[in-house]
Parts: sequence; C-alpha cells; structure tokens
Amino acid sequence: MKLKRDYRAELTDTLDLVVVGAFYGRGRKAGIPSSFLMAVYDPERDVFKTVCKVGTGFTDEQLAYANKLIEGYRVDRKPARVESLMKPDFWVEPKVVWEITAAEITLSPIHTCAFNVIERNTGLALRFPRFIRFREDKAAEDATTEKEVIEMYKRQRHAVS
Repeated sequence: MKLKRDYRAELTDTLDLVVVGAFYGRGRKAGIPSSFLMAVYDPERDVFKTVCKVGTGFTDEQLAYANKLIEGYRVDRKPARVESLMKPDFWVEPKVVWEITAAEITLSPIHTCAFNVIERNTGLALRFPRFIRFREDKAAEDATTEKEVIEMYKRQRHAVS
C-alpha cells in the first residue's frame, strides 16, 4: 500500500513573497489580473527567483487592492533583477510583498528558486499556494530568501521520511 501526503496539511511556516508578474483571469475575472507570479529573494546575487503562481485566497476586495498595489510597478519587460522561466501577461517591478501559505514545497521544472540546487534542471515551487495577507511593512529585500525555502524543503522531506 502506498500512502500519500494529505494535501490539506500546510507548511508550518508562511512565506513573504514578492510579486514579479501577473496573469489575467478568465470567466468572472476576465480582463482582471487575478493570479500572480511570486518570487523569493536571493541576497547573494540580489535577484528574485520565482517559486509559485498564486490566485487563491483573495476576497474580491483583496484582489482589487492587490491590483491597485502593483499598478504603479507594472512594466513591459522582465525586470533585470528577476529570474523567471515563466512569462506572465505583464511583469511587475519587485517591490510588493505578500504573505503566502502552501501545502508543501515540491520540485519544479518551471520555477527558478533553487534551480539546479536540489536536482538538475529543477527548481522548487509551492504546491497549492494561497494568499494570506499584504505585507506593506516589508521591502522586497526583506522577503523570504531562497536559502530559507531550501531549508524548509529539506525539513519537510525529513519529516515525511
């Protein structure tokens, strides 16, 4: 018998992540940016590396406010300090921090956090990420670091073993 992780369980820690891109919604949210490309900070290289795309956890009011927060930071090209394999509908200068939770941290071929660190041609990503709150008290450089995510991943793997 193979046991699978309970995906309703969440990480014990939340992450403070930086918005670096946005994607337009569909259906009821058509034409409105409703999911966001999020990144961790790598202070050694002074860059932001993607770790998830989050579009859940927002109330309608929070989603409207989220778009207001990023409005002034919208740019046409990928910011020089952002490392991403994904291309959002539009890029966002790495200035805005949000608190995010998730079920777990997994290996990912499309996110640049810890790319080639744990496994070749693979980074780390949050599985089932969910918005918790805005962190207007934090600068982008105060966000969760790549090293912290690697440590969280290692602790999580150790706990499952």
